[in-house]
Parts: sequence; C-alpha cells; structure tokens
Amino acid sequence: MTVVVTTPTGHVGSRVVRLLLQAGVRPRVLVRDPARLEPDVRERVDARRGDLTDAGFVRETMAGADAAFLVDPTPHTAEDPVGTSRRTGAGLAAAVREGGVRRVVFLSSVGAELRHGAGHIDGLAAVEEQLDATGADVLHLRCGYFFTNLLLSLDDLAAGRLTTADAPDRTLPWTDPRDIGDIAAARLLCDTWHGRTVQGVHGPEDLSWRRVAQILTAALGREIRLRTVSDDDVRRTLAAAGLAPDAVDAVVGMTTGTRTLVPEQPRDAVTTTPTALAGWAHAHLRPLLAARGGGTGPAPRTDR
Repeated sequence: MTVVVTTPTGHVGSRVVRLLLQAGVRPRVLVRDPARLEPDVRERVDARRGDLTDAGFVRETMAGADAAFLVDPTPHTAEDPVGTSRRTGAGLAAAVREGGVRRVVFLSSVGAELRHGAGHIDGLAAVEEQLDATGADVLHLRCGYFFTNLLLSLDDLAAGRLTTADAPDRTLPWTDPRDIGDIAAARLLCDTWHGRTVQGVHGPEDLSWRRVAQILTAALGREIRLRTVSDDDVRRTLAAAGLAPDAVDAVVGMTTGTRTLVPEQPRDAVTTTPTALAGWAHAHLRPLLAARGGGTGPAPRTDR
C-alpha cells in the first residue's frame, strides 16, 4: 500500500506518519524541508522534497498512490488566503484524479459546511468541492478549534491573559491535533468506506472562552484572565502587523462568519475524541511558560 502524507512535520501530519509506520506502511511524504523530519522518521519514509503549491510536483509525487492525507498549507497571512487555497486545491485535485488515487482524507474545518462567509475557511470549503469532483473516495475531517492555536498566544498567556474577539460564553468544539491524526491514519488504512464522507472531530467537550481561561488557570498554575476585543481591534492589529487587506478579511471572517454556527456533524461516539484541554495544557503549555521564566505553582483560587 502506498500512502501519501502532506505536511508530515505538522501537528496532525506528524502523528499520521508515526501511526502509518507503526502499522507497517512506509509513507511517501511531501515535504519542503526533509531536515525537519525527526531523524528516526526520516530514515523510514519515502521523502519527496517540494512545495504543495507546485502543481507539477504534487502531480508527479502522488502518481500511483493508493491513498493520501491532504492538507491545505496556505497560511492565514498569505496575501490572498482564500484564493491561494483554491489554487492549491486545484493542484491537489488534479493530482488525485490524474494519479489514480483511490482514497483521500482531507483536513478541513468546522464551518466549511457554510461554503461562503467564513473567512479563510471558505478556502477549505472550495478544496472540499474540488476533491469531491475527482471521483475518488473522499473523507473530509471537519475539525474543531485546535488546542495548538494556544501556542501562538504564549506571550499573552505569560502575561496572564487569553484574548479573543469571540463571545466569552459561546461554546465550540476544541480538539487536540493528535486525536485528528489518529482518525486520519485509521481511515487511510481502512478500505471499506466509499463515496463522499464528512466526519466531525470535536474533542471531548464544547468549550467557551471563559471556560478555557478557567481550565488554563488550573493547568498552568497561574491566573489567566479573559480579555475580549472587538473585530475592529483585530483588524487594526493585523493591519499594523503588515497583513494585506484580503488576509485581514480572511482572519477576521473566521470568527465573524461562524459566531452562530452549529456544526453540521452532531457530537456523538464518532465525532467525540478523548484528549482533554487540561491535560494537554499541563503537558505542553506549562513547560513552555516555565522555560520563559514565568513561575508556575499551585493554581490560584477561581471561586472568588
């Protein structure tokens, strides 16, 4: 069995690669810099160096594969994130169709079901549609908010803050990327499903931002205060950081476009995954904050 894995050094892709190796499969990984692969992984995979935005590279390296784990690598900071996602998706879809790839697992997002009006998530929706038209068996993983997004807020957390432009008490699925990788690998190795399938990946519970601040306070041993800002505040901050107007719209739109969203896939035995935010934060965030010189200790009281 030949399985292609894109973004093999990412939070999800690296987990997929590990599980495929443990299942006895030598994956073909598409990677911009093979040196970023862990040494014990690099010697066990078929690494192909290139960029996923290069349609020729993708077409050549996916030819003859039985299955593929596909990720749109477009950063939110791209000049035109939605347009770039569409162009990248077109190349991925062409490679699936022309290469005879029979089974595809695509990393999508909650909100892609809206198709329009959800900022950069609209780009993932477009890729879903492009892959649906290939004739392959396609699974779209509609994932919740990644725990790992908190790694982008280390400065804020070190100062005892958690900042959001969302409503403090609005709940949404929060998910550990490792759990997403578990599902993706299992689906890649299973050949009994067919057609177009959508599966939510919702973590163990829906969380509000206020609840997240409480969980982080306990897990990190320091008080984390929730700070809410307006959409206009976010726009000004992103523009001041040099993002292009389309990029600003794409980032802000992910919040404004999904504020009233109820995920299309209900929470059930299939969409609920096990890893809780508290344990993840203690294992991953707490050491990083401690390394920055911020002391951690017993959690402060949160009942006052």
